Amino acid sequence: MAQDDDAVMRFVGRFAEELVNAGMGRMPARVWVLLLATDTGRLTAAEIAEKLQISPAAVSGAVRYLITVNMIAREREPGARKDHYRVFEQSWYEALANRDVLLNRWAAALGEGAQALGESPAGHRIRESQEFIEFMQDELAQMLGRWRERKRQR
Repeated sequence: MAQDDDAVMRFVGRFAEELVNAGMGRMPARVWVLLLATDTGRLTAAEIAEKLQISPAAVSGAVRYLITVNMIAREREPGARKDHYRVFEQSWYEALANRDVLLNRWAAALGEGAQALGESPAGHRIRESQEFIEFMQDELAQMLGRWRERKRQR
């Protein structure tokens, strides 16, 4: 069955808007969802700009952000002049797995804050935040392990 390009682009816009509502930047969200919705999972900057009807500068900023947060990769075929941007096959897994570094930094910073604030109401609030982040790290590690096992069994 052939894809309905208009329906695909409506999906890209709708899901990107959900990501924006969750805190992701508009252009990175649109680019990431477009890559997810592309059969090959990879496009050039010019293809992204054309499909999303955005400027090359907007593409550049979006892919720079997405590469920084390990949601996509930049690739160049030997002898080619154009970069391709590729979404990871397990994008959600990769995005969550790579959050561990960020969570470690948050937990360390919160620990410093809790120590600086001591036994004050703010100190207790910060300490509880640190404990929650550490709890999330443990749960995330277990959840990702269950996901790997589930994929292995399929």
